[in-house]
Amino acid sequence: MHTDTWQDRVDRFWAEVDLDDEAAALAGMRALVEERDPDDPVALFEWAGIHDSLGLEEQAVPLYRRALAGGLDDYRTARATIQLASTLRNVGELDEAVDLLRAAPDVPELGGARQAVLALVLHSRGEPDAALREALTALADTLPRYQRSMRAYAAALTEPEA
Repeated sequence: MHTDTWQDRVDRFWAEVDLDDEAAALAGMRALVEERDPDDPVALFEWAGIHDSLGLEEQAVPLYRRALAGGLDDYRTARATIQLASTLRNVGELDEAVDLLRAAPDVPELGGARQAVLALVLHSRGEPDAALREALTALADTLPRYQRSMRAYAAALTEPEA
């Protein structure tokens, strides 16, 4: 007999949640989070995520910080960092978002997500060339051809002219 794990139920929650019903979404995740220790970093990460997904960024930021401080596995650390940086972008904390993203490792399972969010933050910070460089560099790895030329074009966007 197969018993759903807590993470299975969290995954099902995310697959089925109606973000247009804020109260139900919060209640659904709250029920899951309350099954765990109040300081459980994984539960804090999920609780931050629902706040973030509902546009409750100001409430999500400290939850992401607590989750990261509590210790997450590498995959969730990367996700929490990306999500926190994106949220910081939304609340105007652009410099911190850039710092977080530049220090974060790339996790293969997330593809170019870190670079994509970094591109958005750089654009918001008024650095369109740096933003495009990040986006093109991330995209280059997915191309079946032209990787070298895309990387060179991307680098030329922010290198000083000779």
